[in-house]
Order: sequence, then C-alpha cells, then structure tokens
Amino acid sequence: MALPMRTIKDWDNAYANTVNIAGGTRWPDAWVEPARQFRETLQAEGRARLNLPYGDHARNTLDLFLPEGQPKGLAVFVHGGYWMALDGSYWSHLAGGPVAHGYAVAIPTYPLCPEVKISDVTEAVGKAIEMAANLVGGPIHLTGHSAGGHLVARMVSRTSPLTEAVRARIGNVVPISGVHDLRPLMNTGMKETLHLDDEQCRAESPALLEPLAGTRLICWVGAGERGEFIRQNALLANIWTGLGAATAIVEEADAHHYTVIDGLTDPDHALTRTLLSA
Repeated sequence: MALPMRTIKDWDNAYANTVNIAGGTRWPDAWVEPARQFRETLQAEGRARLNLPYGDHARNTLDLFLPEGQPKGLAVFVHGGYWMALDGSYWSHLAGGPVAHGYAVAIPTYPLCPEVKISDVTEAVGKAIEMAANLVGGPIHLTGHSAGGHLVARMVSRTSPLTEAVRARIGNVVPISGVHDLRPLMNTGMKETLHLDDEQCRAESPALLEPLAGTRLICWVGAGERGEFIRQNALLANIWTGLGAATAIVEEADAHHYTVIDGLTDPDHALTRTLLSA
C-alpha cells in the first residue's frame, strides 16, 4: 500500500501566519489596546515599572508588572515577531494571569534583526532575565510566543547565557508556537534578514542542542496552526525527552497562532496554570 508523502515546496507560505488565518490582518494591532489598558491600570496602582534598562542598546528594556503584596516568584514572557519586528508593549496584558496568582511578570524588548543576529537576541534576552531575577526572588517560569518560544527554549539549552544561579531557579518553561529548528527558515525570504547560515542555525536551534539538567519543558501550540508550527512544537519535546528532560506536548483546540497566547490573560486558563505549576 502506498503511503501518503509530505513535502514542502513553498517554505514562505509554510511559515506565514497572517495570510493563512481568517481575519489575520487584525493582529498585531488587536493587542495594542488591551495591552495599553493593562499597563495604565497597573501604573495607577503603582504596580508597573516600565522601560527598565538592562543594557546599552535602545531596545534593551523590560517592563515589570507586580502583584499585590510580595511576589511568589517571577514569570517571564518573551515576545515574537520572527526576531525582526515588534516589541514587548504589544503583550502587556498577558501578564494578567500570572500576576493574579501573585507572580511578578517581566516582558523584555530586545534588539532586532537585521541589525543583530539571532545569537545576539539570545544574549539580550538572557541579560533581561538576569536583571529581572535580581529584582524578584523565588522561582522563575519562562514562556514566550513564536520567536519568543524559541528564545525561552534557548535559555534552558546547554549553551544558555544564564548564570548558574538563575538556571537553578527555573521551573517550568513553556514555549508557545516556537520555531526550534532554524534550518527550514534558510529556505524562506527571511534568511538574509535573520543572517541565517549553517553555523548560526546549529548554534541557535534548541532542537540541535541539549537541554540543561532538570529541564521541565511543556511545548504548547494551537491545533489550528500551520503544520510547521505543530511539527516544530512536537519536535523539540520529542528530542529533549530522549536527552533527559521532562517534557509534554499540548495542542490547544480551537486556537491559531494569534489566539493561542490568550490563555495567559486568564488566571484560571490551563496555559497560565501550567506555566506556574512547578
């Protein structure tokens, strides 16, 4: 019996979200107003510290949102945009779920390609997490979306830029719709902007690296996403299971690339509870 074979001929389309989602052009603008309202509410309550510098670049800043009372720990959300667009301000409202559980939430902004390479973005995110960890004690839980999902996985790869002290505090890591093997992107029009070559792909692809000892990884993706995001989501969990990490795979029903992060706004959603469960 002949088996169905899968091949990809249009790699740009395989990694294109907006044109493959009904009403996809709503995003990222759809996030602007809820993010602004969340920031202003917490600012008025004295629970938002915005644009804190963690380095010399103009985009080396982070926003820190605080719960009422002493934080139980720190959650970090790293934004997406294919390492070449947007900033952390689009996603402030995603701090809502963890903050309601008593966690401080850091949302860093970082330098973008083509000004820098993905390896430089990795270093920047590491510095942001180190700074936030110095400001907030307790356990650290990491999550990020799309490129941000890749970046939080890099934080618990063997070549992580984080110090041993911060690594020891990390609990659950939840990459959302992450791209964990960068090699397919060399077939897209993003290759030049992202400065991708064999060396950069092998150094910066979590799926080609070993996890840190004790890594707890939950790879989360929308069941309605492009096939490549679903494949990449499972890929990292499957590889890292064989390398000693504790892993899980979640394909959230009725969620696509832009709605799959919405659960972080809700303290009772499975995504928020999973992030904070360790």
